[in-house]
Amino acid sequence: MSNPDDFLKNLPPLRDVIAAYELRAKKALGQNFLLDLNITDKIARQAGDLSGKSVFEIGPGPGGLTRSLIGSNAAKIIAVEFDPRAVAALQPLTNNKGGERVEIVHGDALRVNLLDLAEGPRAIVANLPYNIATPLLTSWLKQMRERPGAFDSMTLMFQKEVAERITAVPGSKDYGRLSIISQWICDCRVCFDLPPSAFSPPPKVSSSVVHFTPKRLDKDAPDFRSVERVTAAAFGQRRKMIRGSLKDYADVIAALGLDPTLRAENLSVQDFINLAKGR
Repeated sequence: MSNPDDFLKNLPPLRDVIAAYELRAKKALGQNFLLDLNITDKIARQAGDLSGKSVFEIGPGPGGLTRSLIGSNAAKIIAVEFDPRAVAALQPLTNNKGGERVEIVHGDALRVNLLDLAEGPRAIVANLPYNIATPLLTSWLKQMRERPGAFDSMTLMFQKEVAERITAVPGSKDYGRLSIISQWICDCRVCFDLPPSAFSPPPKVSSSVVHFTPKRLDKDAPDFRSVERVTAAAFGQRRKMIRGSLKDYADVIAALGLDPTLRAENLSVQDFINLAKGR
């Protein structure tokens, strides 16, 4: 079996791959390619020890991060790609170790259930297409709630403003539904930021890599839909006091001893979980 390092050294530069397969980034697909392998290696390292794990990558494009994952100790790399041009460009990567470690799945990540593609320990490491990043994250968080152990970790690239929403604290302008659901299910930390110049073509905004580690939830934790409902009601009328935005939860607010004149942004993540449990 071939050595991954030897295999990677013999691959053509990513810019040559883009030219050969006419893989010009399409705005409609949210494509912004990372061509600096030092950066993709850094992302892969943030995922930690991947030994024994099936690692999913979403929207690999020309395969920069895919190469870094091949260089890791991941047991298997499953790359889900929607663009047929990129699917063709990625095929040479399946020659690594006879194609045993790398699988290219041509499909829409919003419709593909990753849990159906691999058994055992799983992780997600991806430079997400920005136009579908938030719904993808929400769907994976829901799977983590419904199937404990679904993913061991997620290491994901977002627009910086989305990363700020994910990690925002109560009382801040960025604190909202995504903050609560993310922080309820996982410990979330920003690993590092990247300027637009790191990408080809450069997006208009900066980006951030966020690492997610699933929490062990209490046995009486509410279901995902209940938390979605209470946060939607609260932040759908963000400037209202909770006695107005959460009037359907008045009895629970009283039972929890919460100040009804507070606004949604003043409640902690645990406050929202307690409200969801109380209904």
